[in-house]
Amino acid sequence: MTKYVIKRILLMFMTLFIISTMCFVLIKLLPLPAVREMGRDVNLVLAKREKMGYNKPIMVQYYLFLKNVLTEWDWGVGEQMYEAYSVWDVMMQKLPYTVLVNLYSILFAIPLGLAFGVYAALKKNKWQDHLISTLVMVFISVPSYVYAFIIQYFLCFRLGWFPLQLESLGSAGSLFSWKMFSSMIPAILSLGFGTVAGLTRYTRAELSEVLTGDYMLLARTKGLTKAQAIRRHAMRNAMVVILPMIIGEFIGILGGSLIIENIFGIPGVGNLYINSINVRDYNFFMALTVFYTFIGLASGILTDISYGFIDPRIRMGSKK
Repeated sequence: MTKYVIKRILLMFMTLFIISTMCFVLIKLLPLPAVREMGRDVNLVLAKREKMGYNKPIMVQYYLFLKNVLTEWDWGVGEQMYEAYSVWDVMMQKLPYTVLVNLYSILFAIPLGLAFGVYAALKKNKWQDHLISTLVMVFISVPSYVYAFIIQYFLCFRLGWFPLQLESLGSAGSLFSWKMFSSMIPAILSLGFGTVAGLTRYTRAELSEVLTGDYMLLARTKGLTKAQAIRRHAMRNAMVVILPMIIGEFIGILGGSLIIENIFGIPGVGNLYINSINVRDYNFFMALTVFYTFIGLASGILTDISYGFIDPRIRMGSKK
């Protein structure tokens, strides 16, 4: 297991390096945007450009970029947005919004997804199961931004229950205030519907298979009631597949949703990423590309490793 984990981590960093290299070279092939007039701050941007070797060949620039990041954790400063501000500091200011809205959506989605999945499995091949399965396919097939527009129209515009855009921190008070939470609800619902549907499908499929196992019949013959057999045996075995999915969702909350954040005006890293692409801010683009790539790779590794901890019988990377 230890060798497997080390191997996966090394492969993760190799993949991260390859993706970062490709993105750096491709973004640098685009024309270099002019430095905006920022008064005395323009000198700071020009100094950073000189330090990062903007007037040198691309591979030399990439070497200097890696050197600054690995030795000084210096991701540069904003050139086209948040001019002369540290890229890393701006990202850390935006990250709590992304984490919070995605954390709320997962906490909303997990109990509903598990409940609907268990209910559909217990009512297998009945009208309740067919209804839930049909709704699951609909919610999985429809993109989250479609839910966002529907929610904005009905809940925000027609009914006026929630604001169309996220309340600013100044008017809402604290990031954890009720006013801030209520303004996040449309985005939470938009992100949560797809997660509820996916978790329902996995739970229903795994639990339906487990309920037909021979050991379930043996448990019933030993005197356990149906509810006891499901709780003690069926759910435990079904969770071997379901829990890693939930763990992956929790790790992925840092990634957020690019489109949903943009629609609801959430000042998170997703919105920052889109803006960095639109205005060609090299430093923000590279920092956020590395960030999103690392989150995706780390989520996959932790999901795989969690199988071995949830069920000791599973040995990842074993030859036998």
